Amino acid sequence: MPGFDVKKYMGRWYEIARLRHPFERGLTNVTADYTLQKNGKIRVVNRGFHPGREKWQEARAVAVEGDAPNHLKVYFFPLIPGHYKVAYLDPEYRYAVVSGGHPEFLWFLARTPQISREQLNKMLDAARRLGYDTDKLIYVEHTRPAK
Repeated sequence: MPGFDVKKYMGRWYEIARLRHPFERGLTNVTADYTLQKNGKIRVVNRGFHPGREKWQEARAVAVEGDAPNHLKVYFFPLIPGHYKVAYLDPEYRYAVVSGGHPEFLWFLARTPQISREQLNKMLDAARRLGYDTDKLIYVEHTRPAK
């Protein structure tokens, strides 16, 4: 993605859809907050609500820019980075499709908890071009105020 600006990417993102994976199992109202630190690293805070437990869960990470401008290495565990590739981004940085470097990791993110059908179709098309099975997406409910 030529012209990717990590500073514009900072802020709150709402998870619109994801592929099934264990560390977000059962979560609704999922958000990701990205904050650029003075040292150039990015603070990442992922939050989601677990309805069965009636509580919020949070995971914190540190990210650094990767080998390409739209790639980040995200460290939830020391020394073990997750690969994070912004594969689709609209020009205003309102919608993103993020690949996790593995066929099981895919997220649709937006600056608002709901998006239009037209925008969702653009994101689905981007994911399909990457080879993802979009029929397996889990659509995330946003029924509680973000924490």
